[in-house]
Amino acid sequence: MHPGAGEEWCADTGITCAAMSTQKLSRAAYERLVAELTDLTTRGRIEVAEEIELARAEGDLRENAGYHAAKDKQGHMEGRIRQLEHLLDDVEVVDEGGQTVYTMIYAGDSPDDAERYVVGSQEERSGLPDDVTIVGPTSPLGTALQTMDGPGMLEYEGPAGRLSVEILAIEEI
Repeated sequence: MHPGAGEEWCADTGITCAAMSTQKLSRAAYERLVAELTDLTTRGRIEVAEEIELARAEGDLRENAGYHAAKDKQGHMEGRIRQLEHLLDDVEVVDEGGQTVYTMIYAGDSPDDAERYVVGSQEERSGLPDDVTIVGPTSPLGTALQTMDGPGMLEYEGPAGRLSVEILAIEEI
């Protein structure tokens, strides 16, 4: 990811500061992420270290697939730990009040082609219907949807230019 106009890199993260803005999470999602972080930094690290040690005992590391697989697993796990730490460093826990689902079509599409969106964090995915797509609150569509308080036409500036959509319904789930 490279910074866009008006964005800059945040120290030590490799992502833009805009991508690190305060995340809003439900209490359930927050507690699930804290539990995942605790598990990864305790049990997870111990298990991976044991896997690496067992594979190392097998001999030549240059041709040891088990060793390389364990090191790869360690790298992925450490990446997830860093992601969780950064997410949880700047999080706002919000009431469980449900999520707003926006049902919309792009200009010229049939209502049969309607798509459903929730503005929020990918970490809130569990519990949402499969046909709902999550968009970030700072994305062009996410920012525009948050201005709507009822069905109607909406125009917003997307990466490929100006887009027109019709909001067919707004519901809480």
